[in-house]
Amino acid sequence: MYDYYLGGAANFAVDREAAEKALAITPEIGRFARMNRWFLGRVVRYLCERGIDQFLDLGSGVPTVGNVHEIAQQHAPDARVAYVDHEPVAVAHARALLVDQPHVSVTQADIRHPAEVLSAPGVSGLLDFSRPVAVLAVAILHFVPDSDDPAGILRTYREACAPGSYLALSHAATITMTESEAHRGQNVYRSTTTPLVLRDRAGIAALLDGCELVEPGLTPINHWPEPTEEAPANGYGAVGRMR
Repeated sequence: MYDYYLGGAANFAVDREAAEKALAITPEIGRFARMNRWFLGRVVRYLCERGIDQFLDLGSGVPTVGNVHEIAQQHAPDARVAYVDHEPVAVAHARALLVDQPHVSVTQADIRHPAEVLSAPGVSGLLDFSRPVAVLAVAILHFVPDSDDPAGILRTYREACAPGSYLALSHAATITMTESEAHRGQNVYRSTTTPLVLRDRAGIAALLDGCELVEPGLTPINHWPEPTEEAPANGYGAVGRMR
């Protein structure tokens, strides 16, 4: 669905059908997807400028325009990127596209099980956790319910990282959507394998505990680090430096 929102070709009829239902309720979902992709690009460039050359991309999804390794390797040709996703079709598609990339891995694992992710050969064999790493949790935690303890999940990833590492996060939210739009949009996602959890700003901020947020802090995704459009997109994003 996300790839379809972005105008990509790596999607199936069932994805397109569900995405069109969601867009019919609120076209803002498509705008969130586009703004979120721009947020990811700005974040990766920001981190590269601060010397980060290792990225753990949690819930990376189907490869589409502006992948992390493409952006990172423009700044640091030897940058290493470990993609992690649970969905077998997304993983198979990613592996086929990235087979000739020497500094990129694709791991099939559930991000809700950090020990499994961190010990996977594609992660532990590629990334050096004695040096700073950027953990990217971009547009993924709104698919993790409170019962799975998303804050605890992120805490485990942070504890595996060296001081000076970063956590980048974006999360869908109802900033300008009405309650009715949000409720009906969630109903569409409930019919998929990835139900959507909308959290308020305070709930999203709690996921960043343990990090020192860089300016401008937790903002609408299209206002980081400065506004690209005046109207906020319906999602928050931030980058935090791990203590």
